[in-house]
Amino acid sequence: MSAATDNTSKSLFVPALGGLYATLNNAAETMLRAVAGIFLTIHGSQKITDPFGAAEMVEGLGFYPGAFWSLLLSCTEFFGGIFIAIGLLTRPAAFAGMVVLLVTVWFHWVTVGQGFSGAEKSLLWAAILLFFVIRGGNRHSVDARIGKAF
Repeated sequence: MSAATDNTSKSLFVPALGGLYATLNNAAETMLRAVAGIFLTIHGSQKITDPFGAAEMVEGLGFYPGAFWSLLLSCTEFFGGIFIAIGLLTRPAAFAGMVVLLVTVWFHWVTVGQGFSGAEKSLLWAAILLFFVIRGGNRHSVDARIGKAF
């Protein structure tokens, strides 16, 4: 047990769990990244089959030309989700996904007027992706395997 783990264990109500928490730390982070990426990919799979299908919607939000932004939205969600899930170019993919989600926060909170209750899920997902913008893919990622990361 390392000194850092030992110090953390001493501050726990059940110090014996410190080793377990330390052991599962990377696995839990990897699982969160994989789940976030897979869910984003599933969400984007509905758009990638018709990548220009959201053109009118994105123009309604003020993004012109709609065909360009619709294609970018589709690719960001689908391919960005795959990249996040496997940990390839994790930070840029997570950043792009986070930007998309912050636009949906604006859409639900301001444009549609749903406030926090309408934007809550997008805020949560944006926060998860911000975590990976900051942390990267961790040691269980393609980025780590190739030895390069943003």
